[in-house]
Amino acid sequence: MQDLLSLAARLAGEAAALINDIREGGFAVSQKTDLSPVTVADHQAEALITSGLRAATPDIPVVAEEEVAAGRVTQPGPRFWLVDPLDGTREFAAGRDEFAVCIGLIMDGAPVLGAVAVPAQGALYFGMKGQGAWRRQGEAERRIAARRVPGTGLTVFASRHYRDAPELKACLARHKVARLVNIGSALKFLRLAEGEGDFYPRLGPTMEWDTAAPQAVLEAAGGVVLTSERAPLRYGKPGWINPDFFAWGLL
Repeated sequence: MQDLLSLAARLAGEAAALINDIREGGFAVSQKTDLSPVTVADHQAEALITSGLRAATPDIPVVAEEEVAAGRVTQPGPRFWLVDPLDGTREFAAGRDEFAVCIGLIMDGAPVLGAVAVPAQGALYFGMKGQGAWRRQGEAERRIAARRVPGTGLTVFASRHYRDAPELKACLARHKVARLVNIGSALKFLRLAEGEGDFYPRLGPTMEWDTAAPQAVLEAAGGVVLTSERAPLRYGKPGWINPDFFAWGLL
């Protein structure tokens, strides 16, 4: 398992470097059939990651966002990889820094390890169930951990694109909130994992490749991700679609 985590971390870092190169050189934005944006960075980063995973772990199926969008759907097994090569394409295309590379491993429906690179920050987060979570930046590496909610109230990280949703306002009205921050992509999970926030409510559609790796990192750091029925968020669902969920630091 440690070798698999190292593999995911290495490929996430290589994909992040590739994305930064593409960003610096300029790129065009097109639309997929679902009208979501896609760029050459999505496709090239995914090709790098999927080829690396399949070469190193030919016995573990790989499910990747752009392949699924193109009609290539790999059947998952008891273990399978979930790949989002550029989580937060809208942010990337808009010139913001809130995008990530996500590689997660699922076992028996649960995320057990994940690596999430944040190209614009030069940061890499990775973690494994029962072993802990870490943040690496350059040569510096430190262990990260979720925190308990301070007495002043929750620091909430929520989606930039659902910031005015009435469902979000109704949800937060049930809690003591000290601060609300709206950002894009998997960074919301990471902020909880490194103890900078407490709660990420997602009351809108996400796909499994959006959440597998950052959920693994958060849970390795001591956090938890639950559905509205307070059940763990699981994987291998029909259509790869997640229900609403709530990510927490230490409960």
